[in-house]
Amino acid sequence: MSDEVVNTWFRFPWGTDFILQRAGFKITEGFDAVVYGNIPGGGMSRSASLSVNLLLTFLEVNGQKVEKDFDVVELTQAVENDYVGSPCGQLDQIMIYFAKAGMGTHFDPATNNIKYVPLGANAEDFCIVGLDTGTDRPGLDKSTYKVRRQECDEFGALLKEKGYIQKPFLAEIQDDALYQKVLADFGASHPDHCKRLTYIYHSQISFYKMLEAWRNGDIATVGRIFREDGVGLRDEYVISGPELETMCDIVRTVPGVYGERMLGGGDKGASGCLVRADQVEALQKAVDTAYPRSRPDFADKYAVHPVKVCDGVRVFKNVL
Repeated sequence: MSDEVVNTWFRFPWGTDFILQRAGFKITEGFDAVVYGNIPGGGMSRSASLSVNLLLTFLEVNGQKVEKDFDVVELTQAVENDYVGSPCGQLDQIMIYFAKAGMGTHFDPATNNIKYVPLGANAEDFCIVGLDTGTDRPGLDKSTYKVRRQECDEFGALLKEKGYIQKPFLAEIQDDALYQKVLADFGASHPDHCKRLTYIYHSQISFYKMLEAWRNGDIATVGRIFREDGVGLRDEYVISGPELETMCDIVRTVPGVYGERMLGGGDKGASGCLVRADQVEALQKAVDTAYPRSRPDFADKYAVHPVKVCDGVRVFKNVL
């Protein structure tokens, strides 16, 4: 790739073609396209959305099909991992491809099974809000996210080598006694790695509590866990950024905000919050007042986006 391509979005159509050809698909036809994105909040999941759309378009234009839906997730992850160089996982692709309006998408990585959870059934009216900081996030391949993934992979491999876990993944540590033993044995020699483990360990526990709270319509508990996770990302995983935390600090002062945290891969981009529906206007006013004062360089770039969960990928016929 030329230098003109390597740091641009051109990498993604090139990468999609490469990955499909490598996987044995016959890609002989090209296409003209206009790409328009309206994902709110500092480019949240931009690359995953683009990759999914490009891959499905390449397949349709060339009369090709995947054997199973999850192949789309694995192929688009390969575009980012193997061609672009971004160490992303699969969650963004899964949430985009399998999304169902008004529902939460629950993915089980052990089985690749997809289930759906009502988002706040019988809860008082609430809103999910994206908080675009106005910053430019260059991509996961150039972010702290990549460093954190390397740290976790290194520590997971070390713990497997020493016999603490069977697979080289920190998520394998789900027992409190084992977690405490790892901290005791490695806290002095690997303090930063242990902080990453601490975030992962507690986030796994809280995830299932949050899932149950969503089912029960207990938005206050969902928000509390959302906030606690954000603190962990800031202090233990250490992946947040100053503009992201400024947004969190501002909306935390607004009555009716249940919880807030940074979103995405960290450093830059967007934060988000859960707020009572009748307080969205107050939240907007608080951000409009405080954010430009705190971050004047982004005074004309930030945005507040009330959002909703919609269906995933759809094909619109005869739109021209």
